[in-house]
Amino acid sequence: MSPKGSARMEELSSVVFVLFFLCASGVRGDGLTVLQAPDFVSFQKGEWPVSGEKIPDLVALTMGFSVQEDLSWPGLQAGPLFRRPRANVLVVVRGADGLALPQSVASYPLENPVPFTLDSVAETVHSLFAEDTPVVLQLAPSEERLYMLGKANAVFEDLPVTLQQIRGRLFQDGSVLATLPPNSLSRNAEADLLFLSEMQVLHDITALLQRHRHLAKDHSPDLYSLELSGLEELTRVYGQDSPQYRDAVAILSSTLQKFGEDVYGLYGNSAVVEVVTVKNFEAPLTRKSRSILESKQISNPGSPYNLAYKYNFHYAVVFNIVLWLMIALALAVIAVAYSLWNMDPGYDSIIYRMTNQKIRMD
Repeated sequence: MSPKGSARMEELSSVVFVLFFLCASGVRGDGLTVLQAPDFVSFQKGEWPVSGEKIPDLVALTMGFSVQEDLSWPGLQAGPLFRRPRANVLVVVRGADGLALPQSVASYPLENPVPFTLDSVAETVHSLFAEDTPVVLQLAPSEERLYMLGKANAVFEDLPVTLQQIRGRLFQDGSVLATLPPNSLSRNAEADLLFLSEMQVLHDITALLQRHRHLAKDHSPDLYSLELSGLEELTRVYGQDSPQYRDAVAILSSTLQKFGEDVYGLYGNSAVVEVVTVKNFEAPLTRKSRSILESKQISNPGSPYNLAYKYNFHYAVVFNIVLWLMIALALAVIAVAYSLWNMDPGYDSIIYRMTNQKIRMD
């Protein structure tokens, strides 16, 4: 066989191996994969598609929170009322046409892959557990975007944020480069360094959590949202048929699998770890820079239609307190009035009893 023919056969065999490796895991194209979940968070195996805009509601339900609209999706069954996972970790991988995650709990196809954020879930966590200062971490290394709340400010203060910091971390002691298998990724190319930097961030997060194991023992749930776009940049630069892309997919799959197992173990087998793979988002994400600590206006002066105020999660609690307190006070008033109406002044009142004896003595 000629050298060109042998090279062609090797290329075809590598492509077939990658396709077989991806299909064996059941994760192809846009999808949602549940890497880890406790027993009381019941994910049903099936091919039920989930919409991208419903991912925040799904995360909220897995954490035991209520949502404004019911999620009519059979993939998640109702769990115990008084048990909630200690943490939820969502990793969004952009530019992935398929990942090999064979040890996952369940996988579902993703339809309508629109950009989304977990800001609503973060606000719920902060409002319900403000005194316990839960960990809320939202990180996108490629955009140098970082949001931290609660104990995250103290735990992840040493986490590299900018690309320059992360790349510098790659060449320090304890770098993830020492643990990676031989690959075709360059240490000098920008796209390759971006992907390797994201792998370093995953490694550093688990290392910091191992150093602060007390976080998994409190009563407040923690929320992590990570967005990885290094694979998308590798696709743009090298293409999906390149050895760089194939090596990156294998590295990313093994890293995510280990990351999920480490986080799940650190939280005492009480954490939900999901991976969302999206090849391309359908619309660009416009994110308004703000702080989720800022207070909301109580009044609603901007509504020209005299609409009611937005529903508050504390409404049911306040309503029940006021309702039963009014009923208890009404019953107390009725009981006192009935007792006074049927009271005999000569026997039930000491005042009239003493007066009656004095009259008799006279």
